[in-house]
Amino acid sequence: MRDLKGSALTDRLAAAAEAKAALLAKLKPKPTIVDPLFAEREAMKAADLQAVRAAREVDKALARQVVLDRAAAAEADAAAAEAAELAGKRGARKERKQLSKEEAKAKRDAKYAARKAR
Repeated sequence: MRDLKGSALTDRLAAAAEAKAALLAKLKPKPTIVDPLFAEREAMKAADLQAVRAAREVDKALARQVVLDRAAAAEADAAAAEAAELAGKRGARKERKQLSKEEAKAKRDAKYAARKAR
């Protein structure tokens, strides 16, 4: 019996080949439109990145400097407190020496006065 629709083997093979070609055409990469500012855009991104990095480095340097300044100020305060404590101790020692000298002189004067009174 003859096929009335005309779907002979060659017709079916041709239709399958056309379907396969259409499927492959769908999967083919489409030509892209090249951005005319592509290179400039990359340069701008690089410049922005460099500016951000430089700003961060400046911020880090400022933070480090603040920490160093605080440490130096604390060290200076400690040194000033130590110097004040030393000055206080020296003053007290001088007073004690002065009192000792005065007591020794008073003792000596009393001793000489006792000799003269004899």
